[in-house]
Amino acid sequence: MARIAVIGAGVGAMAAAARLAVAGHRVTVYERSSTYGGALGRFERDGFVFDTGPGLLRLPAVYRDLFVKTGKEPLESVVELAPVDPAARHLFADGTAVSLPNASRAGVLSALDDALGEGAGERWGAFLIRAREAWDRTRRPLLEEPLWPNWEVLAREPYPAPRQRRLLRAPRQAATLGEVAAWELGGGRLGALLEGYALEHGLDPGTAPAAAAVLPYMEQTFGSWYVRGGMRELARAVHERCLARKVAFVFGAEVRRVVEKDGRAAGVELADGTVSEADHVVCGADPRGLERMLPGRELWASGKVRPAAGARPSRFTVLLALRGARPADACHHTVVHSPDASAEARAAFTGPGLAPPTVTVLRPDDPAVRPDDGHEALTLTATVAPHGPVDWTDATLVRRYTDELIAAAARAVPDLRERLLWHESRTPVHLAQATGTEGGSVPAPSLAGAGAAFLHPSNTTALPGLHLAGGWAHPGGGLAHTGMSGALVAGLIVEGDDFRGSQ
Repeated sequence: MARIAVIGAGVGAMAAAARLAVAGHRVTVYERSSTYGGALGRFERDGFVFDTGPGLLRLPAVYRDLFVKTGKEPLESVVELAPVDPAARHLFADGTAVSLPNASRAGVLSALDDALGEGAGERWGAFLIRAREAWDRTRRPLLEEPLWPNWEVLAREPYPAPRQRRLLRAPRQAATLGEVAAWELGGGRLGALLEGYALEHGLDPGTAPAAAAVLPYMEQTFGSWYVRGGMRELARAVHERCLARKVAFVFGAEVRRVVEKDGRAAGVELADGTVSEADHVVCGADPRGLERMLPGRELWASGKVRPAAGARPSRFTVLLALRGARPADACHHTVVHSPDASAEARAAFTGPGLAPPTVTVLRPDDPAVRPDDGHEALTLTATVAPHGPVDWTDATLVRRYTDELIAAAARAVPDLRERLLWHESRTPVHLAQATGTEGGSVPAPSLAGAGAAFLHPSNTTALPGLHLAGGWAHPGGGLAHTGMSGALVAGLIVEGDDFRGSQ
C-alpha cells in the first residue's frame, strides 16, 4: 500500500483519489480552500441556487465508469441525470432561431433545413461526417490513453478537410475551425453555429485547429445532460465516493512545497510547515504552480509538452433571480450569438477590450434551484479575457459588461428585465480565487493538429513520483476530459509502465 498525496480537491483530482483508494492505496487530499469541487462551485441566496462553473455534462460515460470502478453504487443512484432536449436553441444576430434536438443527427439536420433553408442540413451533415473521422482518429490517444512519448504524431491535423479548387488560384484546405466555418459551411449562420462551440470551450475559432470539429460532434452524438440540483451535485457525489473509499481530506491546507528525496517526489510541505510524506504526489492544480513548489527543478523533460505560458481566456457569469414561473416551453440551454464574433474573439483572446458577447443562457426546469414555482433561476455565461489584460476589479467595467450579458439574454427571454429581482456577477477574479489559476483562466480540451499547440502536459513529469491531474493536464479541460485525467493518473500509478489506457 502506497501513500498518495493529492494537491487540490477538483473533480479530476478526486477522480484520481477514489480510483487509487480502491486500488488499496492510502490517499490524502490537501485543498487550500474550505471545500471540494474546484470550478464546480455553487452560489445560494434567497432560496435560489446557481452553478458558478460548468452547467452541463457531456460524455457522462466518463463518470459512470468512475462509479462502476470505485464501488457497487452506479452514478445514477447518487445523482439524477436528465437529458437536455433540445440540446440547444441557437439565436443568431439576425433574429433567426433554431432548436437542435439532443443526440439526434437526423433531427439536427432536419431542424437546420427548416430554420436556415434547404441545403443547410446537408452541408452540416457532410461536416459532421468529417468531424466523426477526426473523432475516431483522436478519441483514444486524446481521451483514453496517456500522452505517449511519440506525442508528436498528434501535431498532425486529423480533420479531413476537403481540397477546394479555385479559379486561377491554388486549391485550399481549412486548417482552423474558423476556416472550416467560412469555407466548408459558407459562413453566415452555419459558420456562427460552429464558431459558437469553440467560444464555449474557451477557444478562438481563428486559431483553434480544424480538429475542434470534434466538439459539436460530441454534443450532437452523445448528448447534453443536466444534473438535478445543479452540477455541484456531481462534485458532491464524487467527494462522497472518495469518503466512502477512505480518502482523507484536509481543507484550508495550502501546499507550499513538494518534497523531493532521492530524485523523486516524496511528500508535500504545507504553508504551516507541516510535512506529510508520500510515495506519490498528484497535482490537481495548475501545474505552473509546481515551479514555485519545486524551485530550480526541471519538471518538463526536453521535447515534452509544457504548460502554456500566460493566462488563457476565462468566464464571466451573471446569476439572475426572476419573479414569475418558468414557461413550460422554455429551453434549458440557449446560445445567443454575438453580432460580431470576430471582435468578440479578438477581445477575449488578445485583449484588452470588450465586445458584444456570445452568451449562453441556462434556465433549468428544476425545483431544487428556485425557492418555489413562482420564481426562476437563470445563469448567463460568456467567454472573456482573464484578469490581467482586463481589470475585472473595476466595478464600472463589471456593471457595463453585466448589462451587455443581460441585454443579450433579453433577446432569448423577452420579459427578462421586468421579471428581474436581483443579479450577481461572477468575474474572472472570483474564478481565480476559487481555483487558484492565473487570471481565472479556464482550460480548454486538448486537441490534435496545429503543431501540438493545443495539447496539455502529460500526466507524468520529469520528477518520478509526481503526476498531474485536472483540466490543466492531459487530456485538458471540460468535465469529461477532467474526469479522464483522474483515470489516467490512477492507471499510471497502479500499473506503471504496463498501463496502456482506460478500457
